[in-house]
Amino acid sequence: MKTAIVAGAARGIGCAIAKRLAADGFAVAVNFTRSVHDAQEVVAEITESGGRAVAIQADSSKEDDVKRLFENSLKEFGGVDVVVCSAGIMPLSPIARGDVETFDETIRINLRGTFLLFAQAASHISEGGRIIAFSSSALGNNLPSFGAYIASKAGVEGLVRVLANETRRRGIAVNAIGLGPVATELSLEGKSEEEIAQMSRLASLEYLGGPDDIARVVSFLAGPDGAWVNGQVIPVTEGLHDRSAATRFGARPVSVSGGSVAGGVPVQTRAQ
Repeated sequence: MKTAIVAGAARGIGCAIAKRLAADGFAVAVNFTRSVHDAQEVVAEITESGGRAVAIQADSSKEDDVKRLFENSLKEFGGVDVVVCSAGIMPLSPIARGDVETFDETIRINLRGTFLLFAQAASHISEGGRIIAFSSSALGNNLPSFGAYIASKAGVEGLVRVLANETRRRGIAVNAIGLGPVATELSLEGKSEEEIAQMSRLASLEYLGGPDDIARVVSFLAGPDGAWVNGQVIPVTEGLHDRSAATRFGARPVSVSGGSVAGGVPVQTRAQ
């Protein structure tokens, strides 16, 4: 049985990824920072469905915690084949405000956390393994108040391309998913109903994606069909993406909605 570590797997996209990889036959280390109850629920759902999972507490921005995450995963499962770096935050603050604390916290969790996970993954992952991180379509949209978040994700993209070159002789594929708007607590927190509706209207089918939409793409990258994809930032969004980034990486936006509103969150608008 192959093994996956999913960082930030207690809720949101990470939770959906952990469940999907378990359904694909992976034993899953469900990493969490504080949400122990949520992580235990994810483990219970996986085991009740016949899968194998364990919850491991670790702050991905702390070096000793990340080392312990890998040590415990190796002790529990004997190896690591896939590492998914899905822990992250998205606080918004205009650059002119000079909110250094918000900037430092965003870099610490989103960029430093990915770096530490990458370092341990590169040292411990099996030959032919997969390392998957997350970027964002926000990089190309340059939205106000997203400065710290965009800076952190630009750094993640750089790490992906470098690590892909460093590990390629071992057949290890390193990629990132460039997320469009997804209906999670992280992306919707602090936004008004109208702001959410505006986000939805940007997509051609006018709804936000759901965590399961992203989990399907992770499943592809982690599985046998994703073996020839390496060093890429893959846009995964329903009709909304930074077109310059898509051109830069020689890719076209990928729709994973299956053409059904059931996979996402329909637009909710008030009468005009």
